[in-house]
Amino acid sequence: RVKAETKTATGILLPEKAVEKLNEGVVVAVGPGNVTKDGTTIPTGLSEGDRVLLPSYGGSPIKLDAVKDKEYLLFRAEEILAKLQ
Repeated sequence: RVKAETKTATGILLPEKAVEKLNEGVVVAVGPGNVTKDGTTIPTGLSEGDRVLLPSYGGSPIKLDAVKDKEYLLFRAEEILAKLQ
């Protein structure tokens, strides 16, 4: 997820609890796509770096040892609501 701004346009700092989570994210990695019953692969319409609209709930949170203090959310391609331009 993309973090919301904690500072207003006029320079006022907002506490973290007052800032809502945005439902926007950036795609970090993409798998090969979905595999059908007959074994053909249907590629996903997303690529790394795309900005996407995420559902309010869902996703599997993971933390990687190599990247401390960063949490990633795993989503299936079907769960992504929209690709932002």
